[in-house]
Amino acid sequence: MSVTPCPTEANPTTPTAGTWALTCLALVMLLSSLGTSIANIALPTLVDAFDTTFRAVQWVVLAYLLAVTTVVVSVGRLGDLIGRRRLMITGIGLFTVASIACATAPELWMLVGARALQGLGAAVMMALAMALVGDSVPKQHAGRAMGFLGTMSAVGTALGPSLGGGLVLLWDWPAIFLINMPLGLLALLLATRYLPADVSSRDRPSLDIPGSVVLAITLAAYAIAMTQGRGALNNTGTALLCLAAVGAFVFVAIESKARSPLIRPQLFRRRLVATGFAMSVLVTTVVMTTLVVGPFYLTGALGLSPAAAGAVMTAGPLVAALVGVPAGRGVDHFGAHRVTVTALIAMVVGTVSLTLLPASLGAVGYVLPLITLTAGFAAFQVANNAAVVTGVEANDRGVVSGLLNLARNLGLITGASVMGTVFAAAVGEPGVAAAGALAIANGMHTAFAAGAMLVGVALLLAVGMARPSPSPTV
Repeated sequence: MSVTPCPTEANPTTPTAGTWALTCLALVMLLSSLGTSIANIALPTLVDAFDTTFRAVQWVVLAYLLAVTTVVVSVGRLGDLIGRRRLMITGIGLFTVASIACATAPELWMLVGARALQGLGAAVMMALAMALVGDSVPKQHAGRAMGFLGTMSAVGTALGPSLGGGLVLLWDWPAIFLINMPLGLLALLLATRYLPADVSSRDRPSLDIPGSVVLAITLAAYAIAMTQGRGALNNTGTALLCLAAVGAFVFVAIESKARSPLIRPQLFRRRLVATGFAMSVLVTTVVMTTLVVGPFYLTGALGLSPAAAGAVMTAGPLVAALVGVPAGRGVDHFGAHRVTVTALIAMVVGTVSLTLLPASLGAVGYVLPLITLTAGFAAFQVANNAAVVTGVEANDRGVVSGLLNLARNLGLITGASVMGTVFAAAVGEPGVAAAGALAIANGMHTAFAAGAMLVGVALLLAVGMARPSPSPTV
């Protein structure tokens, strides 16, 4: 895929350099998404390897997720301040070194700590990849570039379980981390040679440390409450949610008075940013429903084997990978607003179809709405990311890119907890594990009915935006 680079006075580029820069960013997205999904398949092996409990090894996954969620906005702003190229190279290096530390960890606590460092590197990579697209690619080609990154992210997410399973089978669990070393070194080479140079500035504001710390604590409290409680809040979960609420108020107070705020309050007064963030949280929450509820419906209501259910569920990531680049071209040709609205309409059709789906249609009946929903989500992500990142000033692209990644993670966390709770409540007694096919189907219908309402809200937000993005000429 060839995309014309965006030359600047500080960094004149050639088409070849622009193509290699985009290749680097795509590899970065592949690595960070692979890091999210590849470890899950190795959890049973880690239980045996470290002679511990499943609850303990879950922190191998949670440490990565928490690190990404808590710092992705802060590192995005840091990239705006000290230079996105410099910080990206540092993030790739940290991710690669931490991957080696994961593979060689002799104790579980060391593995968890190394995964947290790996997540920190991934946060840098995720936050700055989209921002660097804005620096490297002309606005009229930003859609297809974002689509390419979205495709690589979907490929990494889909490839993780199968690649991880094969590596564990052939070379044991350290291989799922060592695979990152050659890919990380290649990304480092491409980044140092082809990413656009940072623009020097004598008057750079400092990072908002108090705001960064409070935001990290707030997000960590919310994430732990959601992931540990799975929606059924105990005293600890309630306390953590209260802490998150207090932290949010404190953060807003800090930002309103800070000389150099982490997130400028003016950003969320811009309808494009505020609406884009809200829509992303809503639709990602709904997409997570397919991952939480889908396996129970396919095995419990349709009677599929786990292997067959897994094969059916791969249709979603596969479609997302195929839709990314065409959706990006659509953004460049028709404008981000039109693609966003069309994508959300497709998601409404998919969720409503799943709400009304009779079990008699079997797996094929489930796959068709799933494909519609996932294709709509992939197109929405491309259009929304392109509109928001290219719609702000260059010195805000890092933090805005971080906010978009945060919205995605918040949606995933909330969807896993809240939509799982809606499903379980609709199934009723004696619980999901012992429920019959009819009860599980009813739970699935209820969960996707709630999802349809959330996507409907997102669609109303999109339609109600002040004005659509102008359709660039290609």
